[in-house]
Amino acid sequence: MQNPKTKTPPRTSKKTKKKTKRILLSIISVFILLIVALPFYAWKVEPFLVHVNHVELGKKNERTPLNVVQISDLQVSEYFETNRLDKVIEKVNAQNPDILLFTGDLFDNYSKYPEQMAPMIEKLKAFKANIGKYAVWGNHDYGGGAVRVYEDVMSAGGFVVLRNQGETLTLSDGRQVFLGGLDDSLLGNPSVSDTLAYRQNYDYAITMTHEPDVADAFIGTDTQLVLAGHSHGGQVWLPFYPIKNVLAEKYTRGLYRLDAITQLYVNTGIGTTSIHARFGVIPEVTQFTIYI
Repeated sequence: MQNPKTKTPPRTSKKTKKKTKRILLSIISVFILLIVALPFYAWKVEPFLVHVNHVELGKKNERTPLNVVQISDLQVSEYFETNRLDKVIEKVNAQNPDILLFTGDLFDNYSKYPEQMAPMIEKLKAFKANIGKYAVWGNHDYGGGAVRVYEDVMSAGGFVVLRNQGETLTLSDGRQVFLGGLDDSLLGNPSVSDTLAYRQNYDYAITMTHEPDVADAFIGTDTQLVLAGHSHGGQVWLPFYPIKNVLAEKYTRGLYRLDAITQLYVNTGIGTTSIHARFGVIPEVTQFTIYI
């Protein structure tokens, strides 16, 4: 009886070993590159970008639409000085807005850099709007001593600051737009009823609030648009691990439908706070084309 022949395992050629080694080295190199490049991008590139998001609201009609621009969370600091606002000003003014709205957080911590106040006023003056510029308070506008100067700085820069107040703007064709501003919900004393008490005859209502989760208070109030900021869109986007702020947990970025009439838009802001990096959340200017 013959013994069966044992099969010897195929030899791995030197060429195959070299190829495998090259693949492993390539993977390791890419991994090291990402470790170096991603933090560099997050700290040194993305925070310096500015993107304009265009949003169209309402049914198209023959009337000239209202052109509204929103900015939020400038968070001027030692890491984001006023000279960096030049790009933002250029982007905003290029939209030729009828109304410019700022939804709070001018300074990150005013007490650390009060010398930014005078140049900040000049930058605010440089923002242009055909009808007017309006603002509300954010939590950082109360903190760090900013509460003493915020309204004066904004007013000197040509902005009307609304704190539980509103105005009715009459457009050139007679349409009336109500514009309301809610006080900050973390450190202020917000009142939706006080804000809406300023509203009488109107064709379209816009209200501003710094913290987006507060927008639910406007459900059922016949308010067409609520604008908010505060969230920074998470500021650093990590898959499967969303970063959220207090009162920006339900609504974090972009457009939301609250009811049949009311929509909310959450602007992701311009500056940074806590850590001075952005990843996957490019600083935003929002331009709204609103058909009334």
